[in-house]
Amino acid sequence: MNNPLLDTAGLPLFDRITPDHVAPAMDQLLADADAALTRVTAADFPADWTAIARTLDVTTERLGMAWGAVSHLNSVADTPELRAAYNAALPRVTEFWTRLGSDERLYAKYKAIAPASLNTEQQQAHKNALRAFVLGGAELHGPAKERYAAIQERLAEITQKFSENTLDATDSFVLFVPEDQLKGVPADVVQATRDAAQKEGQQGCRLTLKMPVYLPVMQFADNAALREQLYKAHVTRASDQAPEESRRFDNTALMQEILALRQEEAQLLGFDNYAQVSVVPKMAESPEKVIGFLRDLAVRARPFAEKDLADLREFAVNALGITGPLNAWDVPYLSEKLKEARYSFSEQEVKQYFTAPKVLAGLFKIIETLFEVNIHPDQAPVWHPAVAFYRIERAGQLIGQFYLDPPARSGKRGGAWMDDVRGRWQRPDTGVLQTPVAHLVCNFAEGVNGQPALLTHDDVITLFHEFGHGLQHMLTQVSERDVSGISGVEWDAVELPSQFMENFCWEWSVLSHMTAHVDTGEPLPRALFDKMLAAKNFQSGLQTLRQIEFSLFDMLVHSEHDPAQDFMPLLQQVRSEVAVMHPPAFNRMAHTFSHIFAGGYAAGYYSYKWAEVLSADAYAAFEETAAADGTPSVETGRLYRQAILESGGSRPALESFKAFRGREPSLDALLRHQGMV
Repeated sequence: MNNPLLDTAGLPLFDRITPDHVAPAMDQLLADADAALTRVTAADFPADWTAIARTLDVTTERLGMAWGAVSHLNSVADTPELRAAYNAALPRVTEFWTRLGSDERLYAKYKAIAPASLNTEQQQAHKNALRAFVLGGAELHGPAKERYAAIQERLAEITQKFSENTLDATDSFVLFVPEDQLKGVPADVVQATRDAAQKEGQQGCRLTLKMPVYLPVMQFADNAALREQLYKAHVTRASDQAPEESRRFDNTALMQEILALRQEEAQLLGFDNYAQVSVVPKMAESPEKVIGFLRDLAVRARPFAEKDLADLREFAVNALGITGPLNAWDVPYLSEKLKEARYSFSEQEVKQYFTAPKVLAGLFKIIETLFEVNIHPDQAPVWHPAVAFYRIERAGQLIGQFYLDPPARSGKRGGAWMDDVRGRWQRPDTGVLQTPVAHLVCNFAEGVNGQPALLTHDDVITLFHEFGHGLQHMLTQVSERDVSGISGVEWDAVELPSQFMENFCWEWSVLSHMTAHVDTGEPLPRALFDKMLAAKNFQSGLQTLRQIEFSLFDMLVHSEHDPAQDFMPLLQQVRSEVAVMHPPAFNRMAHTFSHIFAGGYAAGYYSYKWAEVLSADAYAAFEETAAADGTPSVETGRLYRQAILESGGSRPALESFKAFRGREPSLDALLRHQGMV
């Protein structure tokens, strides 16, 4: 009982978990889970929902929470020792979950449960469970079942290796440059890179491929040769185009094997391709419907993207005298210059007003006002000093809690995400209502010279996005664990609450409460906000086509592509169809496309655009009911909370949307919000 991974009664003991705890904890928890599975599949065990949950689900939740803590640490605090312990346990954990999901005896128990004996939430969870058994191979037998299990174990191993290669390739790149090469780069970024160099006893500035460094250099550095050097390093990470010393991280072979195994899995389950498997539990009816949606949106966006590109080329010629083709490493720089010229402001100017503490206070204020809750600091063991912990209450009652981990650092994978620690559940073993807990993780720059961290407006949008996911998980009022919060929500609808929250980052009534200049404390001037608003849809056509390019490649590589063939020609074909700007031949974006090769979005990346239709239409309800000064309606917030957030996965997402809007979603709001009308 000294092993912190075995103590799952409360919050994870992150400050006590070490790599040495992983193997013995998994030994115990897997043995307990195996014993529970044996009990519930015995002939004399009743086919009863609550009895199965009390015996099996309670035990597997302990396993899930402990393994979730290990997986989380592997993502945010990677060390060689932890990675080794994680990888050693991964096949055993994967084998158990695969075997559980394909156990025909357990499947028979669930099929024998009478739906009429269940409440509404349990009926939805039961329906989902039966579908999951089918997709999990429960109807396979003999060699097919054995092969299915082997595929799951191998996929778990190589998708993890894909993630490791991506992280290691990113972390391995370090470039020290004299400070005079960073002319044009924001002062706080220069200071941070100078401090990083000094910590290593080096002169000049330390550059990496982490976003808080890479992005501002690409946007602001006047030195084109430096931008080219960083761009090439970034887009060839984990690929055959990387420098010789970094090719040990090449993901090419892993990607081909991942695609081949997914195709084989689909055929074992009776499908033609993996995309067909992927859409079964989603809103979209078929891969063809998704591909049609993407191509239709591409046609609508293309004229706006062509105009964006023409404007950029004209600016390059007239303002900077650049007459040749636009280099990929010049586009972010030129775009920033064009935006500054057109709208008379810069991202650097805006960033001075978005100090992290003030932004967080503003975010909490809109959440508290709109969704009638209170957010307070709380206490819990954490994995890094930068991590904070909070609780959400309504009328003094605990609703949920969350960890917030904002800064980028070595050993932490890139991007931003929300993940669950545990779900809301009326526990069948104790009868106690378990409240949900979430992780909210970002990769922002840290503060310099004792000042608070400064966020770009894009950082602010990212923070709101992840909190949208967190709110769906934490504000749920569903008490059946497998359909509470984000559980059971169709994957192509799960981005609705996250993208919905982004809209508030463009409302003066919200933004005015979350800005304070880092030096003067003055709030964001209204005139500057108006310029930001005017620039909101700057290059929205190009950005839309970029998302469609990623989404269409994802769907086609999982539906029409032969895994035995090189996937790069397919990516080029997609670009030829939808893109108006084409990257250099050495670009290997796909080799770090973690969403689809390691992150659960395989044949599902389209979900961002699909759910954006839902989120834009949902937000239109707030536009229609806002006060004269733009203040969002609390009544509309209450309806949204009840219809969308609180219902979780207890009913189809379309039903929840219709409960809120009174009709099916329309594409009009999305096109209007993005200026493509």
